[in-house]
Amino acid sequence: MRTDTQRPRPGSDILRTALRRNVGAMTWGTVLMGLYQAGETAFPIALGLIVEHTMQDRNLGSLGLSIAALAVIITTVSLSWRFGMRVLQKANTTEAHRWRVRVAACGLQPVARDVDLKSGEVLTVATEDADQTADIIEVVPLLISSLVAVVVAAAALGLADPRLGLLVIAGTVAILTVLSVMSRRIGSSTREQQARVARAGAKVADLITGLRPLHGFGGNHAAFLSYRAVSTEARRQAVTVARVNGVYAGTALALNAALAAAVTLTAGLLAFDGRITIGELVMAVGLAQFIMEPLKTFSEMPKYVMMARASAERMALVLTAPPVTTPGPERPAAGGDLEVDGVGYGTLNKLTFRVRAGEFVAVTAYRPRAAADLASVLAVNTPPQAHEGEVRLGGRKLSDLSVEAVREHMLVNPYDAEVFAGTLRTNIDPSGTSRTVPEAVEASMLTDVVALHSAGLDHGVRDRGANLSGGQRQRLSLARALAADADVLVLHDPTTAVDAVTEQLISRNIAKLRRGRTTVVLTSSPALLDAADRVLVLDDGAITAEGTHRNLLATDEAYCRAVAR
Repeated sequence: MRTDTQRPRPGSDILRTALRRNVGAMTWGTVLMGLYQAGETAFPIALGLIVEHTMQDRNLGSLGLSIAALAVIITTVSLSWRFGMRVLQKANTTEAHRWRVRVAACGLQPVARDVDLKSGEVLTVATEDADQTADIIEVVPLLISSLVAVVVAAAALGLADPRLGLLVIAGTVAILTVLSVMSRRIGSSTREQQARVARAGAKVADLITGLRPLHGFGGNHAAFLSYRAVSTEARRQAVTVARVNGVYAGTALALNAALAAAVTLTAGLLAFDGRITIGELVMAVGLAQFIMEPLKTFSEMPKYVMMARASAERMALVLTAPPVTTPGPERPAAGGDLEVDGVGYGTLNKLTFRVRAGEFVAVTAYRPRAAADLASVLAVNTPPQAHEGEVRLGGRKLSDLSVEAVREHMLVNPYDAEVFAGTLRTNIDPSGTSRTVPEAVEASMLTDVVALHSAGLDHGVRDRGANLSGGQRQRLSLARALAADADVLVLHDPTTAVDAVTEQLISRNIAKLRRGRTTVVLTSSPALLDAADRVLVLDDGAITAEGTHRNLLATDEAYCRAVAR
């Protein structure tokens, strides 16, 4: 008994999906492009008939009819090409857009996917690979229409003399056999090139993100050398792919030219022997020249099919990757406590503490890495099953809550929050639904930036906040976090890039604006520690002391050394 255990590869599934939902456009495109190729083929046939009959009859009426027939053929060729390519390119562009959106949606989902790709690589998949996958929408109709042209040409030549038709068919089969073997090399080389280009793109994204810190400690030269090594690998592979493509194109052109020459010479010999007429010779020579174009298109299609398949398989890496964690269906109760119970992750060692609803608590970590690990756990960037212990929000475990529900109730604002191209307003309130934008701007001390520009909150912001200082970007990020007005707000080092006076004012403003709302600040800033209701000292992965900032200064020498400035 035969059992079929081989499942279709995800890349093939993607190509089949693209083809299936564009059947209508591809059908119309195939008909129109087939009409175009048939018209192109009919042109030399018509010329041969004109020579055969018009020159024999020497009749002006026959000549006029022949010219009208040529005009109809030319018009058909022009219109069918224009509308056929319009249909196919629209379908191609639309399909590429669909896959870009799907890949981007996977990258933007609250739950990360278990795929070994960096953000820069995902970007490459969402752009270049999506475009190349969608090219299959044009490839198939062009392949079929080119086949139509070859078949019509072979049939016309076969009517003149069977040997001419058989020569075209045999030559076409031989050309495609050779090129199909070569296209496999192109597919494997293209996959490797796409992977290396994606790695280079990821390296660039990482370097741009960390450019300022790299300049700060003089690591920019080492980072440049690292990027140059990755980029050099991508360049070498690109050269390899270009070389393979060049050999493929040269071989295809040489084989096509050889077939055209063979048809022309054979037709000349047949005409010399009187086996075909002068009109048929003109037709054969014209078809031999014309057939090079559809053969060229026909011979290039295997290459594009392999490229589309390679890109589809890379997209499948993202689209079929399982989620890192499976969130629960529950929602936390509004206004509840935040509890960390025995959490062990990274530098955290059985960390336990509780923040009551409406409390403003500061956590100062003697090791910065511990604060980063805690922020990662609270933000669910680290899946609940990847750490020991439990985090409860509103009395419910994070592992039992949907990530969307966690995001709605608790916002963890990282110290390196991104600034996006747009305006100050769209960065503070991306959804346009916040009612506390003015209060957030004032509390974050962003008022001076707003007042500095005539457009106010509508002042333009460049990508990554390139036209803002470090302190302005940090205050803009803080304003965005405050404007969200979350039930539980966790801020990680929100004032490291501002001066002491501004830091003091921001600390008071946060305490005032967030009064009655649960707020946790991971910081070593004396101003924020002093504004908090309670300070928790995080040392060796656990809470070793707690109290008000001033009491800890008076009673804990280690605390005093760590936070006093």
